[in-house]
Formats: sequence, C-alpha cells, structure tokens
Amino acid sequence: MPTVGVKRDLLFKALGRTYTDEEFDELCFEFGLELDEITTEKEIISKEQGDSKASGASDIILYKIDVPANRYDLLCLEGLVRGLQVFKNKLEAPRYRRVSPVSGEPQKLIITKETAAVRPFAVAAVLRNITFTQERYDSFIELQEKLHQNICRKRSLVAIGTHDLDTISGPFTYTAKPPGDISFKPLNQTKEYTATQLMSLYKTDSHLRHYLHIIEDKPVYPVIYDSNGVVLSMPPIINGDHSKITLNTKNVFVECTATDLTKAKTVLDMMVTMFSEYCSQPFTVEEADVVNPDGKTCKYPELAYRKEKLSSEFVNRKVGINESTEKIAQLLTRMCLLSQVTGVGDEIEVEIPPTRSDVIHACDIMEDAAMAYGFNNIPRTTPRTYTVANQFPLNKLTELLRVDLAAAGFTEALNFALCSKEDIADKLGKNISDTRAVHISNPKTAEFQVARTTLLPGLLKTIAANRKMPLPLKLFEISDVVLKDETKDVGARNSRRFCAVYYNKSPGFEVIHGLLDRAMQLLEVKSARGDGYHIQAADDSTFFPGRCAEIFVRGKTVGRLGVLHPDVINRFELTMPCSALEMDIELFLGHTPEATLTHDVPMQEVIKHKFPTQDDSSQAPSSRPASTKTVFGDVSTPAGLKALNDFLADKSYVEGFVATQADTAMLDAIPSAPSPTFCHLMRWYNHIKSFQRERTSLPPAKKQFVLPASPPASTNDASDDDIDLFGSDDEEDSAEAARIKEQRVAEYAAKKSKKPALIAKSSILLDVKPWDDETDMGKLEECVRSVSMDGLLWGQSKLVPVGYGIKKLQIGCVVEDDKVGTDLLEEAITAFEEYVQSVDVAAFNKI
Repeated sequence: MPTVGVKRDLLFKALGRTYTDEEFDELCFEFGLELDEITTEKEIISKEQGDSKASGASDIILYKIDVPANRYDLLCLEGLVRGLQVFKNKLEAPRYRRVSPVSGEPQKLIITKETAAVRPFAVAAVLRNITFTQERYDSFIELQEKLHQNICRKRSLVAIGTHDLDTISGPFTYTAKPPGDISFKPLNQTKEYTATQLMSLYKTDSHLRHYLHIIEDKPVYPVIYDSNGVVLSMPPIINGDHSKITLNTKNVFVECTATDLTKAKTVLDMMVTMFSEYCSQPFTVEEADVVNPDGKTCKYPELAYRKEKLSSEFVNRKVGINESTEKIAQLLTRMCLLSQVTGVGDEIEVEIPPTRSDVIHACDIMEDAAMAYGFNNIPRTTPRTYTVANQFPLNKLTELLRVDLAAAGFTEALNFALCSKEDIADKLGKNISDTRAVHISNPKTAEFQVARTTLLPGLLKTIAANRKMPLPLKLFEISDVVLKDETKDVGARNSRRFCAVYYNKSPGFEVIHGLLDRAMQLLEVKSARGDGYHIQAADDSTFFPGRCAEIFVRGKTVGRLGVLHPDVINRFELTMPCSALEMDIELFLGHTPEATLTHDVPMQEVIKHKFPTQDDSSQAPSSRPASTKTVFGDVSTPAGLKALNDFLADKSYVEGFVATQADTAMLDAIPSAPSPTFCHLMRWYNHIKSFQRERTSLPPAKKQFVLPASPPASTNDASDDDIDLFGSDDEEDSAEAARIKEQRVAEYAAKKSKKPALIAKSSILLDVKPWDDETDMGKLEECVRSVSMDGLLWGQSKLVPVGYGIKKLQIGCVVEDDKVGTDLLEEAITAFEEYVQSVDVAAFNKI
C-alpha cells in the first residue's frame, strides 16, 4: 500500500479541527485508511542516514498514512482532506468541469508518427490562474512522484510533465528523434546536453537512473517542443529547465506521455482535479486539443462522470446488513459517490466522479457502502455453510515422499526456481530451443534468466558447492519445474518433479536404481509391464551412452535415470562420477493437480449452495435409535436442543477434535433438523450429516452420550395377561428404597461440597541482582519482602557472590498459581529501581 506523509498541523488546519492521535487513527480506520506512523522529518533522516545527517532537519510532526493502492485520489493532502470532509458530511463532493479558454484557441499538442516506436500516446490540460504556496507546491510535486511510483509503474506506462505556460508558446509538438539530435538544458542544470550525454550523466543519479532503461535501447527518444523549438521535456527522463514551475507560476501546462492511453487519461484527471481547487475558478480545468498522427483531434481532460445502477438488496445481502434504500444512498454519497433513489423498486443510481477510477464493478460500490456503514457496526453472524479443509493431494504426496526418501539416506536440497540458460541447456548437452523453457523478459543477473525445466542442475551445483564434504553425497529434491504449454491460458504450467543424485568415487547406478524401486514401493506401483513400472534403455545427451534408462509407469514415460556423461560432470566443476534420477510424480495421483479434487460446488451465492448428497435410494436406511434422551436432556424438546447448542458453541464435535461415532449417535437421536435459532447446533448438524458415507468407519465413541430409552409404563388393566409374575408384592418397599437412595445421594453431594478444593501451588526461587557492590543488600531484601499479594508467602533467603565484590539476593517463595504469576512478581520487585537491577527465576517447581 502506498504511504502518504502529511504534516499534522497542516492537515488539521485543512480539516477545520484538531484531533488527538487516537481520534485521528479512529477516523482513518472508519474511512478505510490506516495511520501507520507518527514521526518527524528528523526521526526519518536519523533512522535512514544517522544522527549526524539529521541535525538540521525539521521537528514538525508528520502523519504516515497507508492508502489503498487503487485510491489515487488520496495520494496528496488535497484529496485526503476532500475525502474526509465529504465523509464527515462537512462538505459536498465538488463537481469538476472542463472549460474552454476565456480568449483564443485551446492549447494544442501535436503527436507525430515517429512516437509510435517509443511512447505513442499523449494527453494534456491547463490549470489556469492557479495560486501556489510553498505547501501547495510541495504537495503538487509529491503527487507526481506518488503517481509515478503507483499507477505509472515507475514511469514505464505514463510520465507526467508540468510546465510554466507563460514561459512557452504553443502549439506543442510531441515527436521522437535520434538521441544525438536532441539538445537542451535539463532541469536544474547549467548547460545544454545531448540526449546521449544525459543518459551517461544520469547513470550515477540516485533518482533518475532507475528510469533510463525505459528508452536507452530505443533508436529514437521522445521529446516535446514548443512552437519556438524550446524543449519542454524528454519523457520519461527529465523536463527542460526553461519551463520549470515555481511559486510564482500562474498557468500550468500538464502533459502526460504514455504507452497506455487509459492510464494516461486517469493520471491527467488525478493531477488536474486535485489542484484545480487553487484556480481562480475552483474545480475548473482548461481544455487542450491533442492531434493524433491520423489527424483526429481529441479534447482533454475528459473528466467523465458515469452512472451505475444497483439494488439496495444487493448491498444489504453482500455486506450483511439490513438498511433502507435511502440510507444506503446516503452512505454512498459520503464516499464521494453521489447517489439517489430512482423510485423503481429498491434501485439506486450512483454517479462515479472522474476521481474514482477505482470503481469498476458493483462490488466496489458495495465495498464503499460497507466502509461508510462502519465495519465494526456490521453484525456478527454465523456462516451459513460449514466446510472442512483438506491438504492439497499433490502436496500431501510430496510430504510423504520427502520423509521416506530422507529415511533412505538421502538429504533434501531446496534450490532456486530460476536459473541460467546455460544450466538447463549447454551444461546438460541440450539445445535451449528444445527445453520448452519460460524466459524472464528483463533478468537482473545471468543466474536468473529462465524458469528451470529440470531439477538436475540445481542438485549438481549444490554438490559442486559441497565437494569438500565426506563422500558419498546423496541428495534429492521434490519441487516444481515450469514448462511451456499452449493449452493453458497463461501459456505455461507447473510440473512436480522428483530428482535424486548420487556422487561418489564409483557411479553407484545400483543405488539410484534401488531408490527408484523404493519410491515405487511407497507409491504402491508393482514392478511389471502394463499395470506396473519398468525401465528400458534410452539415449540422452545428459547421460553416458549405454548407461541411461527411461522409466515407464502404466505404459507412460515419467522420467529417466542413469550415469551422467563425463562432459556434464566437468561443466558443473565436478571430478567424480555421478548417477541421477528424475521423474514426474503427478501421474501417481491418478488425475492432474488442477482437476477438482472434491465434490463440485456451484459458484453461486452462498445462500443458494446445494451441496451434493448421496441418493437416498442407494443408501441403507440408518438405524435411528428410539431414544431421544441424552446427557444434555431430551433432544426432542427445545430445552434439550438449547443445552446441546450451548455445548457446541465453542466445539466442532461432541467428543474430541474429529468426528466420531458419538456425533453420529447424537445426530440419530435428534428427531428432525434443528431450528436456525440454534445456530451452533445447526452448523454441527449439517456437518455431521455430510459424513453419511463414512459413518461406519468413524472412530468409536469414548463415552455414551445417548441414554437408553425408558421401559414402557405398565397399564392399570386388571387382565390376567398383565400379571407380573416376578414383580415385588410390596410397592411401599420399592418407594422406601428409592427414598433412601435419594437421601444417600444428597448426603454424599453435601459432604463433597464441604471438601476444600485442591489449590495449585508452586515454589519459586528468585535471583535479585543489585546495581553494584555499594547497594545496601539489607535494604534490598526489605524492599523485596515488602511485596505483599494474596497467595504469596516469602521463604528463606541468602546472599550469593556474583563477582567483583557484588552479591545477589537469592530468595524463595510459595505462590498460588491462580493468584500470583512470575511476571507479576518480577514487575513488583523491579519497581524498586534504586536497589534492583534485574530479577530472574532461578528455579520453578510445582508443589
């Protein structure tokens, strides 16, 4: 995120009130920003260059504010203040207008066809009768730099030039010439230079040298002249000194040259809208005509307003609130998106100003509504769906292989995904055009020119760097390589490979072959043609002739193994024979890693998700127990369901951290799907219901949560069929026995309640160190023992020599764990700063 630095006092003056740091931090959060740091120019220079360089710097307090990367309208003080004032309803969003010159024709910028080879597009505008102060001028220059670093992509897409219109005369010509034909005095220089000389001059400039690569290899350089042949600028490098703006400048000519016309329009709109408030007619911008090489004339800046329509129901549903259409329109207006209710259902018409180029979809409008509503004000809700994450199968297979290959005696290496062309081609005896390598367009070094197509060079370079290690060296790596693939939308794909190398005085082909057999054993692939794996002789320039084999799995080739060619070994600066194995492991998954690995879920609104369930006709009916009585009560009643819901409030399962038979038994005990009011129970119910296929394989329950059903009550019919031949003849004896049982249970509970609870205690030995040998240790111990807390009991103490005549106090104590902690003790003792330097825990034992 870009960071904007503004002077605190200047910001508060523009906002019309003073905030505390905490209040302004809260305001930033409400507006979707973050107050990152409160500092000064002196502190910044001191951190970056040292205290000596910061001696004459300013002590004015600066606010460093993090701004979203697509909010170009907040990159300067003017835009930031304007947005906050509208947000706080202290100001209406201004309306920006493009106007014609009061007298004469508009300024004209003519683009020639030669620019097509470098930067083909240009736009322009005029800020008429503008008034600069030192703060406004600094903000104007800083906005250019922020835009250059952000949307302009370090001037590669767009370069901004600002000129004092009163020092130049139109029409202006934007053309391209050979560097030797361009000569002018650049900004802040005292003499003229040719473009070639400037490129050499700025190679050592800490600021401009980063932009030279954009045009230095071009046959022609872009340049802008006025009608008198005065050079305005050589974009994207430097402006001319003749037309530089100052505090006295009244009319500013703004031009943007670009390789992307849309970005150029956006940048021009940002520059003129942010500072048009300082013009004699606020928020007006004088138009300029741009004549393209085909003769077509366009007027800039566009300052285009557009309108979008959306429903309040869409906003409410996406944000998770329930507000009226009028309220949502008011929220959007606070975000500089003028909105009004159309009257057609719950439709809202939103006007997007030219400063809000970040709004490209209805979701962007919805996000602004959520921001204005306040993220902290959105009610918390339980998700309507419950999902369980699984490890990506390819990564799971990789992790399993890594462990067992390490157990086989091989050491894992992790190498860079980028390498040189030489590594994957010349050194391996191959042609670079046959490798299907993805090339890096602007590699920083020769070591990182392409994405690797094989893991072998990385392992060989690792061995070369560790030649002094004891032999043999056995390395392996399981990582991705990148290959060109025209069937993919990005033109390339990743492939997970396994590579192993054995380096010793003898080639050790049998070791590599044995590792292959072990890997296949782990992958449960038998050694057989057809359904298993086998190897057969092959020719490969990387391997020694007659010592190379191709690996086939189920009839498909997956890799090669063999003894490396001596030339390959020499090119990697190795001196001993080496055997290698490399193969693709994605085939062993049974599907490509890009395929869907779980049930397909329709990509629709969450509320409309219908997760696939097993066909009832193919599923055996579950044996649902007749009992609804559980340890939580009767789950056929609201009270029982509420108890279970409260129990599941912070748990995913009834027992433990995975689904067990206890969950399925509890699920079967619930007669029907619970009400949505029991949100935790509903979440658990839907989740456990998805285990219907696996319910028989779930771990057994450790406890019984579903109680057996009560025996049916006997009837009072006096028929012979109902005579209890084995029952008690004395009903009063049964009642008396029940009464006695209840009395004994009550007595036991009362006795248990009187038993004191077990209190956890610990014995602590503290080392209290004084400042020096002059510290009064008696007074120090008196201070320590003066620390009094509930649950703290001081014990014996002694003085222990430390060195140089200094002694430390070693004192013991017993504490109740629930009441006193070591941190609390240390803090209380170190409060005696006059005597105590530090406190350490020498011993800690549970009692």
